[in-house]
Amino acid sequence: MTPFAIAGIQMQLGHGSNIDAMRQRIDLTMHLFPWVQMVMFSELACYGPLLQYAQPLPGAAEDTFRDIARHHRIWIINGSMYERREGGIYNTTSVINPEGEIVGRYRKMFPFLPLEQGVQPGNEFLTFDIEEVGKFGILNCYDIWFPETSRQLTAMGVDVILHPVMTHTIDRDVDIAISHATAAMMQCYIFDVNGLGAGGNGRSCVYDPSGHALFMGDSTEQIIPIEIDMELVRRSRERGIRGLGQMAKSFRDRPVDFPVYDRAQFDSSYLESLGALATPRRVDAPPPKNVHTLPVRRSFVN
Repeated sequence: MTPFAIAGIQMQLGHGSNIDAMRQRIDLTMHLFPWVQMVMFSELACYGPLLQYAQPLPGAAEDTFRDIARHHRIWIINGSMYERREGGIYNTTSVINPEGEIVGRYRKMFPFLPLEQGVQPGNEFLTFDIEEVGKFGILNCYDIWFPETSRQLTAMGVDVILHPVMTHTIDRDVDIAISHATAAMMQCYIFDVNGLGAGGNGRSCVYDPSGHALFMGDSTEQIIPIEIDMELVRRSRERGIRGLGQMAKSFRDRPVDFPVYDRAQFDSSYLESLGALATPRRVDAPPPKNVHTLPVRRSFVN
């Protein structure tokens, strides 16, 4: 057995700084569950979903979490915050180790367009190793709806996908189903942590590499401490999920490369026929003449 203890924090969040409240939840978590080795929050937990609270990184907010990590000797996944970077804004998750060092920053690859308009997409995966434990990766909310992201991480050897979300919409049931399916398809642990209030509608969940639900939350504040066994990932991938499908090996041994990923050769006329990526309008309203597909661009916020 290779154990590792992670605590997800589902908490009420507001517009503006939530840093002090997050510090209090970490202090409480470590008082109640001193065996926890990593604490993770939900997407945009640090400052909420308004772009005007975007922060530079490195910066004071991140430094606060570095101090907390050193104090408690734990890993911290801060959920995410909007980051001002080179004139643009990104949805960025910081990974901090028990020495208070920034191990990496993951920038969300698929902003939730069109609702997250003005947020730039990241273009790099983030994985990190914990010595004698295993490999971890980050996906931020909407990222997981695109199976290519979890496939990439697990093909790189990731055992645990840490998935901060800020789902406050009526599709939370679909969000949960995708996390469940991803754990089974990729034979990995999924920690899907949602917020409350301005941070989401809760129902955080945790799944193991066999597709079993280890936790299914409600819509109240919750500390979710769970000790996982990394050996279960390795055994599931080698012997098959519940002793059955060995999907990682089948994908490795696939006889075909999928044409859809070849932008130069694939006929994308059907995808183009779907129209612009734009906010839906009333069915009885005439279509606007000035709606175009959202460009990949920088956004500037004063």
